[in-house]
Amino acid sequence: MGAPQPHIGLNLIFLVPGETGGMEVVARELIPALLAAAPAGMRFTAFINREAAAAGDGPWGETIPAVTVPVNARSRVQWVLGEQSLLPALAARARVQLLHSMASTAPLWGPFTRVTTVHDLIYAHFPEAHPGIREKGMRVLVPLAARRSERVIADSGSTRDDLVSLLGIPSDRIDVVPLGVGAVQRAAPLGERELRSRFDLGERRVLLSLSAKRPHKNIAALIGALARIPAGERPLLVLPGYATWHESELRARIERAGVAADVRLCGWVSSEELEGLWAVAEAFVFPSLYEGFGLPVLEAMARGVPVACSDASSLPEVAGKAALMFDPRDQSQIAAALERLLKDRELQGRLRALGRARAQLFTWERTARLTLESYARAL
Repeated sequence: MGAPQPHIGLNLIFLVPGETGGMEVVARELIPALLAAAPAGMRFTAFINREAAAAGDGPWGETIPAVTVPVNARSRVQWVLGEQSLLPALAARARVQLLHSMASTAPLWGPFTRVTTVHDLIYAHFPEAHPGIREKGMRVLVPLAARRSERVIADSGSTRDDLVSLLGIPSDRIDVVPLGVGAVQRAAPLGERELRSRFDLGERRVLLSLSAKRPHKNIAALIGALARIPAGERPLLVLPGYATWHESELRARIERAGVAADVRLCGWVSSEELEGLWAVAEAFVFPSLYEGFGLPVLEAMARGVPVACSDASSLPEVAGKAALMFDPRDQSQIAAALERLLKDRELQGRLRALGRARAQLFTWERTARLTLESYARAL
């Protein structure tokens, strides 16, 4: 008989269903993949907040047991207090041997081995992305979590390099574990006629860009690039994504650039609406200045939507040669890339084929296998 398998705790205190963006996608996709790939006898317990417990919709509690940490994680202060003061005792009581914290921060004490996933160091590059107490908290808690963890998981080589250069984490303690892209169509798409009516798209060609409204996402530069395209050739730019304090600046930018008729600044959209937008999009553009990974690029590729994206941070690692790349700080380059992509049918077809092939390399099965290897090194 082999040695008994460890009991793994998953720190999901951060996860408020429907409000956590890409980190929620990672948790929902990775947990079932971990269960499928784990050796017989390995047990998992999720540690969740009150919001996730109330929602009840997720692999935490359904496919693995869940322990509720009594905090409301919409409050950053409660999240941190729960993670630092309540979670260690609850994990110890559950006899967890390894705690995997999946959102860059982790408890700093407790009788268990620590693995922490650091998705990015955006707080260091763009402190304005998370203003106020959140930025100050990340500046303190992320370095401490990384330094006190036996292993640190990074989504990309770019994030690994940041961990080494900015935090001084030895590279031999970091495991690069790329994310996956799963069954991308999570709902039936809204019919095209209704979709075009609902978002006032008319019969125009649609250019889709999907991101939170934050400065580092570089949407302002994309709006400037759109204005450089002659009015008669200009596509309709659709910008779904949850609203932030930065949105008012973007609206002012749209007015100044004279492209109010050419931009749809949507808030959060339903799964059916989003699938409908993917279906009508002629191309996807992602001008971000900094990404720990850049999952929307893979989401577009898996759907066969041609991609133009920035050549910054981790995006070249993700896109490979399957996207048209541009310097995100050069609006004329962004505009030229968009015009080329929208005019060149041969290029569109080539990028569709390359994108689908590229996306198939990024599976949650591989993410799970590499994550389990990180656990084994930590233990």
